This record gives sequence, C-alpha cells and structure tokens, in this order.
Amino acid sequence: MTIAANPHSLLAAFFAGTLLSLAPSLVHAQVSLGTVVDLAQRNSTSVRIAQADVNKAQASLSQTQEVFVPSLQFGTGIPAFPEEGFTGSPPTLWSATVQSLVFSVPQKHYIDSARAGLQAANANLKDAREQVALEASTAYIELDTVNQELLAAGQQQGFASRLVDIEQQRAEAGVDPLSELLQARLTAANIKLRKVHLESRAALLGKQLSVLTGLPLGSITADHASIPEIPPVSGELKPQRLAGIEAAHLQARSRAAVAKGDEDLNLFPQLSFLAQYNRNTTLLNNVNSFFARPLPANNFSSGFAIQVPIFDMGHHAKSRESAAEALRSTVEAEQAERQNELQIAELTGSLKELDAQAEVASLKQQIAGEQLKTVLTELEVGNVAGAGPGAPAQPSPREEQLTRIDERQKLQDSLDAGFDLSKARLGLLRALGHMQDWLNELHK
Repeated sequence: MTIAANPHSLLAAFFAGTLLSLAPSLVHAQVSLGTVVDLAQRNSTSVRIAQADVNKAQASLSQTQEVFVPSLQFGTGIPAFPEEGFTGSPPTLWSATVQSLVFSVPQKHYIDSARAGLQAANANLKDAREQVALEASTAYIELDTVNQELLAAGQQQGFASRLVDIEQQRAEAGVDPLSELLQARLTAANIKLRKVHLESRAALLGKQLSVLTGLPLGSITADHASIPEIPPVSGELKPQRLAGIEAAHLQARSRAAVAKGDEDLNLFPQLSFLAQYNRNTTLLNNVNSFFARPLPANNFSSGFAIQVPIFDMGHHAKSRESAAEALRSTVEAEQAERQNELQIAELTGSLKELDAQAEVASLKQQIAGEQLKTVLTELEVGNVAGAGPGAPAQPSPREEQLTRIDERQKLQDSLDAGFDLSKARLGLLRALGHMQDWLNELHK
C-alpha cells in the first residue's frame, strides 16, 4: 500500500526546501504562517519518526504477503581438502532450493494485521503532522500578538517618560506632592517590567519557531496578513474521529488479528512447497565406494510439506499473550476516545468564557480609545462645557499621558484576550478532528 502524492504538498515541500537552502541569508525576514507550518512539518522529528513507522509497516505487510511467493536460494559446497570416508550427505558443487508457503489460515490473519498496522501508521503520521501544525500555528500567532503588544508597550514607555517629566516639574514647583512623582515613576517601572516580559516572550517564541522550522534564530518575523481568521467553533460542530484515536483503534484491530492468527496456528494445518536441485561431485572424495551405483551428477527433488498441529503448549501460551495484548490495545483506544471527549467538553466550556472575556476586553479598549479622543479634543479646542459652576475641569497634560497609557494598556489586554481565544479555537478544532480545515485555509 502506498500513499498518493498530493501536488500541493509537493509544491509546498519544494518551496520549503528552497527556503531552507536560503535560510542563512534570511535576517528578520517576514515568513508567512503557511510556510512556517510547512517547514515545521518537514523538520519535525515526530513526523519523521511517524514516516519511518509507515515505511516499516509497508515492509511488514510485504513480508507477510510475500511468503506465498517462491523464494530461490543458491549455495556452493566445493571441498577444501580431499574427503575420506562417508560424510553422511552426498558432496555437491552447488545447490538451488525453491520454497514457498502454499496454504495457511493463520497467515491470512497475519496479513490482515499488517494491513491494519500500515493504516494505523498512516493515521499516526497524519496525527503527528496535525499536532506540529497546531504547535507552529499557536507559536506564530502568539509571536504576532506579542510583537503588536511590544509596539504598544514602547508607546506606553514614551508616554510614561513624559508623565514622569511632568510630575517632576510639578513636584519641583510645589504643585503636587512627592507621592505623585513616585506614583508616576512606579507607573513607568511597571510598563518597563511588562516590556521586558514581552521581550522575553518574543525571544522564547522565536527560539521555539526556530527549533520547529530549522530556520536560524531570529530570522522569522511574523506576517500578520498571512494569518487567516479562525472561524468561531463550538462543541456543537460535528466531530470527526481524530487521526490519533483512529490509529489506536487500527492498532487494536491489528493485534486482534495477530491473536486470531496465533490461535488458528494451533488448529489448522499449513501446506508448504519445496523443490531442490543438487549438482553432486566425485572430486576429492571416494563417495562412489560406499554406493552400489556411481553417484549421479544431477539430483532433483520436490514435494509438499504438511504441518499438522497436535500438541504445542508454547504456541498455546503465545496465543494467550497475543489475546491479552489485543485486549489492552482495545481498552487503550477506548480510553483515548473518552479523554478526547472530555477535552472537547472542557475546551467548549472555556471557549465560551474566553469569547466573553475577549468581547469585554475589546469593549474596554474601544471605550479607552473614545476617552482618549475626548481628552485630546478638549486639550485642542477647550472644554465645551464651559467654565461655569459644576463644569468639568480642563484636562491637564498629566491626564493626557495617563489616558494614553491606559488606552495602550487596554489594547494589550484586548490582544492578549484575542490570542487566548484563538488558541482555544485551534485546540477545539484539533480535538474535534477538523484541523485539516485550518490547514486548508493556510494553503489557499
């Protein structure tokens, strides 16, 4: 059984290989999410291990099928020294043997087992590719989010610096107490701390993407335009069996077929075919003195061998061991399926909460933006409410910087909430078996 080549996959692999060959010359180049996923799948050790398992399973299937194909063996037996006496077997110059299995009920079960094992290996390969795609997509989207937050944090730092200057002047003039200056410095220090934290996150994500893709460290800059919109998803979406769970069920089927074959090995006879040709020799030996007639040069024999099981405790024990392994594999597959159902339920519940949190954070950011517009307008044209009794005070430069800092902070909070929501949606897509839908979006 072979895997059909996908032209799109071959094109992506060619592009990925070209990009890898040019990797040393890439310095902070924008690399699309689709390319990162392709490179990660190409570079992943888990994917390569899964591909090796597929190759092994293909060889195992061929091995079980080809026992019915006659095998030919050739050997020589030229004497090294003159022989003396009767050696027990006719001396030969060379011999050829043809043998094959003709009929075996257990072998059919072993073939079914190998075929199911190959299907399981292919399913494991698909599961490994989807898992790598999830990890690469999550890291890339988070890096893009952190980069946007770093930009906002840098702007915040500038506003905080101006705020400290304002409070320094007001404190020196005796307008504000020293505590206001200290509070401004604390605000600036907190912003600096958050910026350092974001820079550490960006460095870690860059390292993670470098390890995933094999590209040099620091050579990947996220391209926001390459990230498709993750559609809203819920637990009500019709689930499909995960490739990993499908592999577990196929592995259980494979071991059950082995157990059936081991059981039938104790019940049904097997039929084999054998043919042999020997080219005998009388050189360097006195073999003719032991026989009534001279030893013929050409000797050929053939026949069918029937093996009938009568009593073999070793095979009985082996069949019980195989049955126990099959039962264990079945239970493990059921356990994996139940765990995935629980994960879907947990992700569905948390997704609703994250969706609400993202909406709240977005509204707060919009409100902060409108408040900033109001403050900037009042600073530019004056307080439209006038200067009468009860009218609000004219905004000060200090309030302007605080409003700007708050608006940038609300933007970062909104970006964080949006990333958490995107991460949960991707996780739910994966748990529901719809990760391929996301990969299709990437390769459009």
